Amino acid sequence: MITIDRASKVFLTRDGEDIVALKDASLTIGDCEFIALVGPSGCGKSTLLRLIGGLLPLSNGTITIDGAMVTGPREDTGIVFQAPTLLPWATIKDNVLFPLSLMGKLRPDSKAKASQLLDMVGLGGFEQKYPRELSGGMQQRAAICRALLHDPSVLLMDEPFGALDALTREELTLELLRIWTERPKTIVFVTHSIPEAVLLADRVVVMSPRPGQIVEIIDVPLSRPRSFDQEGSEAFQGCARRIRELIFGRRGARAA
Repeated sequence: MITIDRASKVFLTRDGEDIVALKDASLTIGDCEFIALVGPSGCGKSTLLRLIGGLLPLSNGTITIDGAMVTGPREDTGIVFQAPTLLPWATIKDNVLFPLSLMGKLRPDSKAKASQLLDMVGLGGFEQKYPRELSGGMQQRAAICRALLHDPSVLLMDEPFGALDALTREELTLELLRIWTERPKTIVFVTHSIPEAVLLADRVVVMSPRPGQIVEIIDVPLSRPRSFDQEGSEAFQGCARRIRELIFGRRGARAA
């Protein structure tokens, strides 16, 4: 579904300095595969996600989705950011419908589909509420619905649960697994949480400090459906331990 071939991104600062955010990243992602990107802050995780989404131009290399070169935002790609970025003056249902409205692709059944999605994530009955009337977790659920409404084949998620409290984060982690099971998508998920990455992903891509490079891709041998009960298994702990070794070194892995 997604092929990343020696992708690099260089940013030019105001004083003319080149900052290499991503260097020679290569990765192939299968159809309906769940990939997590982890690494230290500033390693290029979000940059890579934005390159896949066509929100940033590549400096070098290529990225293709379903065989087509990524040169800008695509209709078959949905994006969820850390902040819900809902329109404060619009109802939750209108927020979910907004991308289709912006693209001029509202159809007679769009409102019904929006209601179905909101019901699916537990927001039935909140369609006419405004973002300020909902908790942070509920707002993020609405943002996920907005990204799913046009039924994209690829869903990019940039630390979507990072700003939430621990309990809400766990709740939405399980919710995302359920949604992905019911509506399979190719998902690329950026996170700073190693347990979250292992619980969610088929493979975890570990990145180095800047300039960001892919240092190892770890297969997660956990059966699905996933649950937090699996965190105590040797397979789970082995994956988490290896990721910590790559990011922090062996001493940091033992301490963690």
